[in-house]
Amino acid sequence: MFPAHRLAGAILLCVVSQATLAAQSRPTIEQFLAPGSPLELHSARKADRLAWMTYERGMRNVYTAAAPSFKPIRLTQFLSDDGIDLTDVAISDDGLVITFVRGSSVNGAGWVANPSHDPNGSERALWAVHTAGGGAWRVASLGKASAPVLSPDGHYVLFTRDSQIYRARVTPAGAATPMERGEVPFIKAWGQQSNPRWSPDGAKIAFVSTRTTHAFIGIYDGKSRTVAFMAPGVDFDGSPTWSGDGKQIAFVRRPGTPFAQQAQIAVAASGGRGAAPPAAPGRGGAPGDSAPGGRATQSPGLYQARFRGGYTISVMVGNVASGTAKEIWHNAPDDRAFTTINNPRWVADLLVFPVSPATDEWDRYYSIAVDGSSASPVLLTTTNGLIEDATSAAFSADGKTLFYCTNANDIERRHIWAVPTSGGTPRQVSLGDGIETYPAPLASGKSIGVLFADARRPQSLALVPAAGGAPTAITSLPKDFPMGDEVVPQVITYKTPDSTEIHAQLFVPPGIKPGERRPTMIFVHGGPQRQMMPGYHYMQFYHWAYAVNQWLASQGYIVMSINYRSGIGYGRKFRTMPNTYFRGNSEYQDVTSGAAYLMARNDVDPKKIGIWGLSYGGLLTSQALARNSDIFVAGADLAGVHLSGNTLDSSAVTYKSSAISAIDSWKSPVFLVQGDDDRNVDFSQMVGLVQLLRARDIYYELTVIPDDLHESMIHARWLDTFDRMNVFLKRFVWNGEKPPRRLDVKK
Repeated sequence: MFPAHRLAGAILLCVVSQATLAAQSRPTIEQFLAPGSPLELHSARKADRLAWMTYERGMRNVYTAAAPSFKPIRLTQFLSDDGIDLTDVAISDDGLVITFVRGSSVNGAGWVANPSHDPNGSERALWAVHTAGGGAWRVASLGKASAPVLSPDGHYVLFTRDSQIYRARVTPAGAATPMERGEVPFIKAWGQQSNPRWSPDGAKIAFVSTRTTHAFIGIYDGKSRTVAFMAPGVDFDGSPTWSGDGKQIAFVRRPGTPFAQQAQIAVAASGGRGAAPPAAPGRGGAPGDSAPGGRATQSPGLYQARFRGGYTISVMVGNVASGTAKEIWHNAPDDRAFTTINNPRWVADLLVFPVSPATDEWDRYYSIAVDGSSASPVLLTTTNGLIEDATSAAFSADGKTLFYCTNANDIERRHIWAVPTSGGTPRQVSLGDGIETYPAPLASGKSIGVLFADARRPQSLALVPAAGGAPTAITSLPKDFPMGDEVVPQVITYKTPDSTEIHAQLFVPPGIKPGERRPTMIFVHGGPQRQMMPGYHYMQFYHWAYAVNQWLASQGYIVMSINYRSGIGYGRKFRTMPNTYFRGNSEYQDVTSGAAYLMARNDVDPKKIGIWGLSYGGLLTSQALARNSDIFVAGADLAGVHLSGNTLDSSAVTYKSSAISAIDSWKSPVFLVQGDDDRNVDFSQMVGLVQLLRARDIYYELTVIPDDLHESMIHARWLDTFDRMNVFLKRFVWNGEKPPRRLDVKK
């Protein structure tokens, strides 16, 4: 028999061991954030090869996969969690060369982020790697240059810096001259040069040369090293796009700057000191000519410029050899649908372009014939759904099919659709209940590369048959990824006091017993033009946020993720609802209504509701704690905005829309985190808030990260942040502790 004291010790050891085992059986945030996330995806135009960037535990690397096996291969060896960003992946037409940018964009002071505090500083540079392997090499320093544009053959890149065009040679041996290293301008001209575009054979370069009141399309000829201008005039020419044979260029023309707007430009150029407007021809600037109601203010063309006939947009096609151009289409006078046309693409014998009609709930794609036979643009995307940005659309190799990402017919998710560029009935290509984004059609036309995720599977790279079908993932997950501990969130809706319908995802952990009431967390996304989905997100932070919500659910919390008004995904009216942000913060009622929905559930403890979010989500978190500490017992405000606008006038709408206007009713504890090189939300927002919290003895836990950005660039810091956030929430939400008083900063 065991002695009594040994038996007691054995029982205690057993209890401790079981408790430890139970704690260890719960997945960690490190497990949830371990999978590599592909963030950019591109396909070669003339080879069945994909290129992408993957973020994996802070390591950012370039990958490739090619037919027939499409086995992912890591091409770069950046194996440190060093906070150095990797963006702007591009692949040559033949799929042999990939270029990319290492280093963040610069801030307002021209500073490249240095989140790891490297005493040598940091840089933003162009790099390249062969898809056959052999290691990456640095091509050129970029600094504040624009995103590089890779030549079709992969031999050169173009970029703009200080209003001039630079070219760098992509060679591992190192370029021989300063010009080929991108150190001196390749094309130097008066004005601001931008938007360089290679001809299909790489022999010529089209670009935009803006001259304050007007702009030209320039054409550089590589053989003669000369620049010519396409049909120069007095208007703004922009958005050049080459024909497939390189013999023609299409571009968009808008009217030049009228006299009244020239005067405004002069005032702005003088730093607001004022400048006399140009004199009216023949009148010598006689007094009264520009007075309100005078004849000059009624003079056509003085204040508003239009083309003859009253229209404001002209689509032109120019002949490269002759330098002449003709109009193939223009909008109607006072047109409300086609108010702007940007970035048209010449595909097959058509120009395809996106439009954001103010009269339509959704953005659309249209096409017009380059031979001028189109009486009006042909609507391609007749589906009613979001087409978010340029990464949501791509063309087949022959230019006859537009593949696009939309939430049509599945408003909470994203799928790939296809439509002929000449017009026709769109069809859904990717099937299932997942989320597919970043379409990258393969050259053979057989498949489309996509980023793919679902409720339990983090972002992966997948192939979808071009004829239609379910995605097949080609990337894998870590063996210890806790997929079995995840829940499929429920999509719910509720109404606000002003009758707005709000969509949200509800994560309900298993094992809740009848009558049991659980602590609950509300998540509010940033943006605000974002949409959370019932699955892993395609943007990095929101991918993590979804993982954190799954992790919190695995800890036992009920979690609600709210898609409040002014977000995307539910149409233009929802996105542009009145009185949001500094105009009245009307979206805050969407948060309190979500809390009311939760409190009415029989599985939610109404006295244990917390809230968390980053950026605009941090703004709403601080609003919740300031206005309703009676509802929200604690919150995590990551890099939030606390004062809208720049006035402290308590009667101003901007001030009343801010969290600090209700600071005297803030009682709940708050978890605060921000990097001081934040380029999205000025760090002064955190500085100012802490002074107010200190003065009112409101408990807070603060982490300031020198040199880090809006979203931390160091993976280990995210793990630390979320671990400490979990401890904070455990104390003040789960356990319902009262915050200690008379404490200052606790790290």
